[in-house]
Amino acid sequence: MIINPKIYTVESVTCGHPDKVCDQISDAILDECLRQDPKSRVAIESFGCHGMLVIGGELTTQAEVNFKKIAADLYKKLGYKEPIKIITRIVRQSPDIAQGVDSGGAGDQGIMYGFATDETPQFLPKGVVLVHQLTKGLQKLREEGILKWLKPDGKAQVTIEGKTVKTILISCQHDKKVTQSQIRKDLANKLIKPIVGNIKGIEILVNPTGSFVIGGFASDTGLTGRKIIVDTYGGLVPHGGGCFSGKDPTKVDRSAAYMCRFVAKNIVANKHAKNCLVSVSYAIGRAEPLMVEAVDQDAKSLSRLVEKNFDFRPLAIIERLNLRKPIYLQTASYGHFGNPDYPWEQIIKL
Repeated sequence: MIINPKIYTVESVTCGHPDKVCDQISDAILDECLRQDPKSRVAIESFGCHGMLVIGGELTTQAEVNFKKIAADLYKKLGYKEPIKIITRIVRQSPDIAQGVDSGGAGDQGIMYGFATDETPQFLPKGVVLVHQLTKGLQKLREEGILKWLKPDGKAQVTIEGKTVKTILISCQHDKKVTQSQIRKDLANKLIKPIVGNIKGIEILVNPTGSFVIGGFASDTGLTGRKIIVDTYGGLVPHGGGCFSGKDPTKVDRSAAYMCRFVAKNIVANKHAKNCLVSVSYAIGRAEPLMVEAVDQDAKSLSRLVEKNFDFRPLAIIERLNLRKPIYLQTASYGHFGNPDYPWEQIIKL
């Protein structure tokens, strides 16, 4: 059933948030494996805290990858200058899993969801689009040197009531010399107003604790896959539980979730529904899904339309969406949906 609340809150985090740093490191390693060997099997997790980064997981690949260099270079590129100790423990994928995937089966059991709505040009809820624009805007203001006091870590939250923005919350890491009044003024004028427009009547909260000088792994732990709601639909529809980052497309946690979004978006774009929720489930090692369902805003089933036009077998998904390319690092920040450059965002005729 599609959830359509009268009031809701969604959040996003910057690319410098500790969890997102870990997502990006895992996906950067995945991309390098796919760049050298498109049939690589990859399951990489990253964990960072207080000067240390641990990278672990399983690989089946012909690629030669310098895991530590990829992680260190990315960490620096994201704006962090402090030294970090990197530990790796990466082994070959279990043959028990591989035998099922080799025959075209799903890499794991699981449930995946995809959603689309005609509310915005991105076919996403208004709040989800807006909150990602705010955090991406923080990154732009920092990288372009417009706000020199701005640091990499940060997050945003937006509350929507009906179609109206009720509250905007921005928490951003900053230089210790800048005042909170200056931060609030700069963010209102250079971030919020250019994105939202008229802010009259909107409650704006900035750094509610009063200070956010220490950020990244120096202040908090980070972990791959801990921002799955930020990655998807802000909690407005169900999430199957599996994360995306660090996983090659044989892992249906990722590829089938992309396929569900592709199907939902095209059902809405072709005006078969105003809102569409698609769900699918798999058994490990089995190609045919156990279930595929799609419903519109009135909970009317659209499963016949889906069965006629879409194939949810893992290899069919990979082929249709061309998922063996090194395209995943860019997905690891500001949501996996809504970017027209992603293959699962293309619109086709039904």
